[in-house]
Amino acid sequence: MITEIKVPSPGESITEVQISRWIKNDGDYVEKDEEIAEIDSDKATLTIAAEQSGKLSIKVKEGETIAVGSVICTIDGDAAPDEKPIAKEKAEPKADKPAESAKESTEEKKSPESKESPESKESPEEKKSATYASGVPSPAADKIMKEKGIAHDAVKGTGKDGRITKGDVISAPAPVNSATVPSTGLRNIRREKLSMLRKKLAQRLVAVKNETAMLTTFNEVDMSAIMEIRKLHKDKFKEKHGVGLGFMSFFTKAICEAIKEFPALNAMIDGDEIVYHDYCDIGIAVSAPKGLMVPVMRNAETLSLAQIESQVMALAGKAREGKITIDEMTGGTFTITNGGVFGSMLSTPIINPPQSAILGMHNIVERPVAINGKVEIRPIMYVALSYDHRIIDGRESVSFLVKVKQMLEEPVKMLYGGNDPTKVLLGL
Repeated sequence: MITEIKVPSPGESITEVQISRWIKNDGDYVEKDEEIAEIDSDKATLTIAAEQSGKLSIKVKEGETIAVGSVICTIDGDAAPDEKPIAKEKAEPKADKPAESAKESTEEKKSPESKESPESKESPEEKKSATYASGVPSPAADKIMKEKGIAHDAVKGTGKDGRITKGDVISAPAPVNSATVPSTGLRNIRREKLSMLRKKLAQRLVAVKNETAMLTTFNEVDMSAIMEIRKLHKDKFKEKHGVGLGFMSFFTKAICEAIKEFPALNAMIDGDEIVYHDYCDIGIAVSAPKGLMVPVMRNAETLSLAQIESQVMALAGKAREGKITIDEMTGGTFTITNGGVFGSMLSTPIINPPQSAILGMHNIVERPVAINGKVEIRPIMYVALSYDHRIIDGRESVSFLVKVKQMLEEPVKMLYGGNDPTKVLLGL
């Protein structure tokens, strides 16, 4: 029985996909549910599995763009496993060539210059005379010519037998272009077709720059308190929860608390309306082989630090392996991107539409700072908040970032809704 494998719909509004890679070869015997191909849409990379066991017949080449629902291959379910094709060995050239032929081949490879010609039988005096006639410089003249980059045929010799003298070189005009030595480095080029994901990403990034009033505000965070907490508790944390205690959970928690006070940072424009969300679906930007992906943590405001770390690890892993789904990347209300893992000191992140704000984390560097009138060395991270000025005012953006900074520098405040624990205790 022949079964046709068609391109499934990766998501709403997606009408075409690109064959990214064939995992199996044409003619291979495949098992049911075995992955046979990867397809790229403008939102994600998905895998296609075999619907039955049998012999694979590929109908569409890698790199081709086809409509959703098109047949990309067929599987012959009547084929037996032993019909799996065996790769043919490349035929090696025979080495039993007659000695005479080998000799002829060797002689043919000799260059004409290697054979003695009548001109090579000239006397020493004839060769000397011919050499001088062609313009051989004296040692002093040769040194100057090399320093100035002057070619021998650019100077007329006035010495005996046409020899080039020092005076001939000094009086010769300087060369118009001394950069006559060609480059010996490789100058190859390589072209690759844009994947649908990369093409869509490019369109979205350009659209953000053109369609939003994007601004960026900056601040710095003293990471001493968080680093001390991690130093004291990271081993027990991992032992109990099975995940490491990173920085992303602290930033996510601080952002969720700050959003409660500044809801515009968690809103978006929809036509003539501003849509506010009473939940925090936080997107985490991940650099994957296919391009930037942003999986989303749902209701991050309800998650503990351990739950946040678990979700970040799971979603990031799926994104890098190309197994993230469309649903796991849609619906975010705010995004965090961490360029610090690549060594970035400072940057201006681009908003992830239709969201209105994104926070950029950067590397942690020990810097001298003033503490109570004294200079101390502290681990400092620069943070950047890019926002859409159409719905977020400068006061809100700056105040939001200051609130995030305060909670990161005093993590215990996260337990009290961003407030001073003492004031909460006293009911102030």
